Amino acid sequence: MKVVKQIAANSFALAALMVSSFTHAADDAAIQQKLNTVLGLEVESVADSPVPGLVQVSTDRGFFYISDDGQFLLQAVVLNIDEGMRNETEVAMTALRLEGVKKMAPSAITFKAKNEKHVISVFTDISCGYCRKLHNEIGELNDKGITVNYLAFPRAGLNSENYEEMVSVWCAANPQRALTNAKAGESVDSASCNNKVAEQYMLGQKLGVRGTPNIILPDGSVIPGYQPADAIVDVLNQAG
Repeated sequence: MKVVKQIAANSFALAALMVSSFTHAADDAAIQQKLNTVLGLEVESVADSPVPGLVQVSTDRGFFYISDDGQFLLQAVVLNIDEGMRNETEVAMTALRLEGVKKMAPSAITFKAKNEKHVISVFTDISCGYCRKLHNEIGELNDKGITVNYLAFPRAGLNSENYEEMVSVWCAANPQRALTNAKAGESVDSASCNNKVAEQYMLGQKLGVRGTPNIILPDGSVIPGYQPADAIVDVLNQAG
């Protein structure tokens, strides 16, 4: 009799779990549809958040929290008081950055260090003054063992001359030289090819890039602006 009761209890628990999973999936689908229909957001993923009543959503326009009934949308930083004010939003974003830059690495314009110690990914724009300043130090970064993977982020958007110029850079016979020349203010020879410039830009949008240079470190943390080579080296060495 006890065995029968235990089997019944297990069956009930399994059924409850299946119903819960189905309901959760249905809720996620409803949230995705609402964000798309009402706000025009393309949802990449929906996951539980550290805050009861909220779920976290990664979209093509950034990272948000939304109430589980789909009514309230928040763009916020969640700090965990019980865990030393751990930034739970940054924890989630770190994972997204690492996944994104790893996927885009093959289409980056790479300036590789001979004695590579670290690899950083930099969202860049050829017309950005601070991007040019950082690129002037690319030799110093390489000499100190830092490989730089450049990802395109044309700040003027995808329907701009800026975007077309960056496509020409990425499609050049020698993209490293073309990028260096463009950052020096030289004209860019028009070129076209199958490229990932638009996808790199959209990744930047998804990761919340608002300006360039945007420097993503090997651990997924970010430097949201220009820093001199020595400062970048110090940060990398401290991180180990």
